[in-house]
Amino acid sequence: MRLWLSKSSEVPLREQLVTQIILGVVSNDLKANERLPSTRELARRYKIHANTVSAAFRELTRLGWVEFRKGSGVYVKPRAAEQPFDGNLQLDQLISKFFKTARQQQFSLADIQIGLRRWLTLQPPDHFLVIESDSELRSILRTELEKATGARVEGIGFDECTAEVLTGAVPVVMYSQADRARGSLPAGVDFVALHSQSVPASMHGEKSPPADALIGVVSRWPEFLRRARTILIAAGLHPDSLSVRDARAPGWQKGLRSTAFVITDSRMAGKIPEGCVVRVVPLISEVSIAELREYVGLFFK
Repeated sequence: MRLWLSKSSEVPLREQLVTQIILGVVSNDLKANERLPSTRELARRYKIHANTVSAAFRELTRLGWVEFRKGSGVYVKPRAAEQPFDGNLQLDQLISKFFKTARQQQFSLADIQIGLRRWLTLQPPDHFLVIESDSELRSILRTELEKATGARVEGIGFDECTAEVLTGAVPVVMYSQADRARGSLPAGVDFVALHSQSVPASMHGEKSPPADALIGVVSRWPEFLRRARTILIAAGLHPDSLSVRDARAPGWQKGLRSTAFVITDSRMAGKIPEGCVVRVVPLISEVSIAELREYVGLFFK
């Protein structure tokens, strides 16, 4: 994984490291159980103090993103399974496992056949259901999924996960919320975990703006603003060259036309003042979008 670190910015190096490693995990650039470079290796590679790297690893451990394994190093902490339609699983193996489990529970072959017929006649899913407690993030995800798949997309918080609202829905959550989803959804209800767009993918093909250029960053989601600012500063932009706008605040549009371009999310893309150059940063990775499109083609009515 490539990291961008700016030693002369007001954003602490520890925060730059923590933010980028978290984004690496949720975008699947860093895989579960993958060993991270050692403290000494990262410090030498980026010419920073080892204590800074150690502090970042401790923070990531506290937040549950990595784990220390004695005598081995620091590893990405595994989370709940995120893909109920994993193409690597063989259908025959799944069916065999199902029959074995059913017979162990003393179900007769006739009971299994009746249950299968009932299941196969159930109404197929007809929409995605974004489960996310942050209403601003939920709105962005709904917008991206609707545009990318053409399917109907609804949204709820984790405390609203009842059998009634889940009927006919394919639940989707962000990868970072997979463990919470597993504990919130009723037993037997699976979900799709979405990976985020990786930092290198977001920055691919982008040229560094002129030193005196003013760049706008606009979103209603505070975490989008914080992450964008952190990454841009880590990539070498001066904080004074960034005009960060919370679109929930009155007058957020004022002066945006004087920026070289505006970085924003999918939800706000159509609300940026006319005349501005807009660069939309998607939150969902292209791989996850492709899987959802396939899901629509296979299972939606």
